Amino acid sequence: MNANFPTRDLGDIEVTAVSDGYLQVDFGMLSNVDEEECEEIQRGAQVNELNAVHINTFLVRRKGKNILIDSGAGGVKGWGGRLISNLARLDIQPEDIDAVLLTHAHPDHIGGLLSAEGEAVFANAELIINSEEFNYLEDDENFAAVSDRVKGNFLLARSIFKKYQKSLRLIDKGEVFPGIFAIPLKGHTPGHTGYRIEGSRDSLLIWGDIVHFPHIQLLKPEVAIAFDYDPQMAAETRSRVLDMVSSDRILVGGMHFGEQGFGYIEKLQSGYGIVKI
Repeated sequence: MNANFPTRDLGDIEVTAVSDGYLQVDFGMLSNVDEEECEEIQRGAQVNELNAVHINTFLVRRKGKNILIDSGAGGVKGWGGRLISNLARLDIQPEDIDAVLLTHAHPDHIGGLLSAEGEAVFANAELIINSEEFNYLEDDENFAAVSDRVKGNFLLARSIFKKYQKSLRLIDKGEVFPGIFAIPLKGHTPGHTGYRIEGSRDSLLIWGDIVHFPHIQLLKPEVAIAFDYDPQMAAETRSRVLDMVSSDRILVGGMHFGEQGFGYIEKLQSGYGIVKI
């Protein structure tokens, strides 16, 4: 039962986009574009709430295993918080999750891993994260070098790693589980990771935070966001990935790709767009 959530049947693997809700991002957080153009693009795409950024997680079901990709914000900073109730609509309880794969460790992707009391929400789950991402966040020199706002993100990530330390697995690239492959997509964070999911009949790429405002950043891939660790590398990665998925017609799923969760990308005369299905 998929309770009307966007779902892709890849054969022996089923992937469902499960919303955690929204966060609001001011267009002033974007660079290489002015705010008026952002508003114009959003209105042209018939976006109702111009500054709303949707938060997706992805539930991967294969042979009785329930694997979650990212955990949403879980209400951190007032963002999201709907994941657990939406999983319940799919008859999935937190204890049913066998593993959580992380694309990266920003609060809107890991906040759902801890309860309001600071306990592990997914008590039976293995927590899987890129080793470079983990090591960057655990490094005290890096912690000392960032702003106070970003220090809070480090502390949240460290508290989560500690709560899940017995089930923590560090990865780099390659097969993480049968049919699920980690793909380095660096730039947004030091260890930002996508997941290629290969089913018996079809495949897709969960690309994490390649975009935050899909209509804006597809049309203008050079547009970076203040959350990017390395804005130039993030833009280069975005352009490379967009070229690949549009050329090879690869289905993508994104954490900030809107409520539809999945889509195909097409190359336009200038920039890219979402294929209307």
